[in-house]
Amino acid sequence: MDKLAEIMAWKRLELADRLRPVPDAELAAAASRRRPRGPGFAEALRRPDGLCVIAEVKRASPSAGPIRAGIDAVAQAKAYADAGADALSVLTDARYFGGELRDLERVVADQALRPSPVPAIRKDFMVHRIQVLEAVEAGARCILLIVKALDDGRIRDLHEAAQAAGLDALFEVHDEDELARALAHRARLIGVNNRNLSTFAINLAFSERVIPRMPPEVVKVAESGIRTAADAARMRAAGADALLVGESLMRAADPGALLRELRAA
Repeated sequence: MDKLAEIMAWKRLELADRLRPVPDAELAAAASRRRPRGPGFAEALRRPDGLCVIAEVKRASPSAGPIRAGIDAVAQAKAYADAGADALSVLTDARYFGGELRDLERVVADQALRPSPVPAIRKDFMVHRIQVLEAVEAGARCILLIVKALDDGRIRDLHEAAQAAGLDALFEVHDEDELARALAHRARLIGVNNRNLSTFAINLAFSERVIPRMPPEVVKVAESGIRTAADAARMRAAGADALLVGESLMRAADPGALLRELRAA
């Protein structure tokens, strides 16, 4: 079993005791109660004059192990927002990434106090509508859909749930076949993961190959392996509108300075 399959199997087991039907009406009602201020997630990544950065709060990962296990999610997200992050990504998986849903709730609550809140994605392994409901109740503006991990029926159901909840969906792909599947579901926000989720090897050439094949109306995100301004410039040259950066920012002595360098690339 490769690592992604292992994680997805665990996620289904983790959720088993709280699964129940989640109709569109319940998702829409939850969205109406939240009514967040500020731009939506995809909207925040349309910067005509440069490269956007989705800054990620990530305490650990299966590939890197512990990164910053004790970091306070709110403090880290605040540092990102102060440095000009266009959007935030908050890991809510506990077993593999050291996160929790409460991290997202606290980050969103803190952002709500700002004059211009920065929107956040719930970064997790989505397999059921109950996770979409949890995301909207926590204040997320977007969910992640990993195309490799889901069949088309599940993608359709989760995407429809996100739309009912007023959330954007970031479709994560790794190659041309997965891009074709995402586009068949009318994806308008697509990220290319430069990390192979089966082996965890990184190669920025994945984004360079796949991003140019996306239609102009798609918001294009390069994910993983972006460490320097040179890497960011390389992704921008490939056509990326935004970067999703986690480990590099989490390890940086001054994450705000690195974020500004990436954003200016």
